[in-house]
Amino acid sequence: MTEISQLTRGPVTRDPAPAAVVGAEARPIADYALLSDRQGAALVARDGSVDWLCLPRFDSASVFARLLDRSAGHWWIRPVGVFTVRRAYVDASMVLRTEFRTDTGTVVVTDALQVGACANGRDLGREVPHTLLRVVECTRGSVRMAVEYVPRPEYGAVRPLLAPADGGLICPMGSGSLLLSSPVRLQGRATARGQLVLDAGDRAGFALQYVPAGARRRLWTQAEIEAALATTLDAWRSWAALNQRYEGPWQDAVRRSGRVLQALTFAPTGAVVAAPTTSLPEAAGGERTWDHRFSWVREASFALHALSVAVCPAEAEAFFSWMARTASAEGPADGHPLQAVYGVGGERELTERTLDHLAGWGGSRPVRVGNDAWRQPQLDTYGELLDAAYRLRDRLHLLDADGRRFLTSLADAAAVHWPQPDHGIWEFRSQPQHFLYSKLMCWVALDRAIALADELQAAARVPAWTAARAGIRAAIETYGWSDRAGAYSQAFGSAVLDASALMLPITGFTAPGDARARATVAAVRERLTGPSGLVHRCQRLDDGQRLDGGPEGGEGPLLLCTFWLAHALALMGEVADARAVFERAACCANDVGLLAEEVDPDDGQLRGNFPHALSHIGLVNAAWAIGRAEAGGHG
Repeated sequence: MTEISQLTRGPVTRDPAPAAVVGAEARPIADYALLSDRQGAALVARDGSVDWLCLPRFDSASVFARLLDRSAGHWWIRPVGVFTVRRAYVDASMVLRTEFRTDTGTVVVTDALQVGACANGRDLGREVPHTLLRVVECTRGSVRMAVEYVPRPEYGAVRPLLAPADGGLICPMGSGSLLLSSPVRLQGRATARGQLVLDAGDRAGFALQYVPAGARRRLWTQAEIEAALATTLDAWRSWAALNQRYEGPWQDAVRRSGRVLQALTFAPTGAVVAAPTTSLPEAAGGERTWDHRFSWVREASFALHALSVAVCPAEAEAFFSWMARTASAEGPADGHPLQAVYGVGGERELTERTLDHLAGWGGSRPVRVGNDAWRQPQLDTYGELLDAAYRLRDRLHLLDADGRRFLTSLADAAAVHWPQPDHGIWEFRSQPQHFLYSKLMCWVALDRAIALADELQAAARVPAWTAARAGIRAAIETYGWSDRAGAYSQAFGSAVLDASALMLPITGFTAPGDARARATVAAVRERLTGPSGLVHRCQRLDDGQRLDGGPEGGEGPLLLCTFWLAHALALMGEVADARAVFERAACCANDVGLLAEEVDPDDGQLRGNFPHALSHIGLVNAAWAIGRAEAGGHG
């Protein structure tokens, strides 16, 4: 290995070439792969650039944010000159292997966020050193590699001065330091550059560690970097061998989605983030740019079932215990026992603000951190939590008294609050409405609580819960059905068609053969499915509030909704159609199997925060339902 201190740049060719993008310097979202230590996350582009890194937590201020602005920091390691790329995760892990081929040779860059040793299926990511590992190996010929290290803490607002150290660089931060251990000398005060030439058999390791203020700072040796990478890979393999047992349709995709969901789970608490990114727009150039690095009760509850299918996790009791502590820490807010979204450590206040110094992905602004959905009443959360508890009841036999009281309080809250309006599953920032989905999930809360009454030691509440459940059913059947729409609608008294009505048969509120359920599924297929075969979440209204029959404007189809349609079709015995719908959505994954929230209706590119938990949850649950239907069971 030869060190060269002067960086020169050459053209880059990627294989396959990315589609055209909107806005200067915006990479396709599908260009990225996820790294996770189950506490923080990074996104690595196909050309070897780390364009997003948040340490020590998913919701920490970024160190690299080129994802959102060219000047907001990155770290690339890649060949000088023209190269082609292919990449994949190593075995059953979240360790990324990227192979670069040049005219002179081949190099492999292996990237990982270190998770540490994993003695059993519950240890993965519980205690981590918050370190990004990058190991470069030349496997053929000789290749000149370029390194460019541009840390920009606090979402690019800070331009730090880098201090050289023996074996690397130190980057001061307000909350601590970044220590870059490097086998090559990097030159520069705010932007550090260097090169190295690798011959066949040569290896070079880099480690970027977040060190809290007051902690001991020490750069790593090459042997330590190699050992840390090996331990991380072994930990993921060990975890997968113990937990990934799903066998059924689309086994590889389901198991991969299970790993993604595990990667999006904050190990210390069991909280599941909706996505590890903020402000990737739902429509290119649009203003729907939300911060999804928090734990929505809805996503976490859905994820527990998906994880039970894909990876057989043992975290259910820990999650419910954490949720009970979090929701009761300061007492009910406005009479509700929980809010819709929390920080991964249980934080309640997630006040939203904009970062006006960032241009946004493809010029999509504003860039937001925080999410004001924490202020919204969202009644569906009661049902999602109790449904998860019901599905995982065999694993909740040791639920403590606090956990039982918490679940009982959810059913009581659903019985009391279901007649109230809220902001619904889509978190519309307008006046609250009587959304059908919210009423449905209150019905689910009571239905599952009645079934769990013995385990909850709440038999005395069953008569009141039963009466409230009957009241909700009557309201949905009377006010939720729209003759004009010929289907269950988005909200009471509305004729707007909404894909969330697909959850009526999925939750068991309607039998799969119910005429109204079938009519609703048919309406979604006809009126909410775009030319791509993917499903939009709801219809669009014109300025006069008249339905134009098309899907909502300004955004692409949601992959979750498409998987819901596949799930509902499987329940109804239309398995061939279910398979076709499923595959249209699953094929939207990028080259390493990751799904975003949405798909652009014009160019088919991934849109929204990435990778998105709900899309992977939908994939797992729909595949499971189709497999059950093909086996003659219930989905």
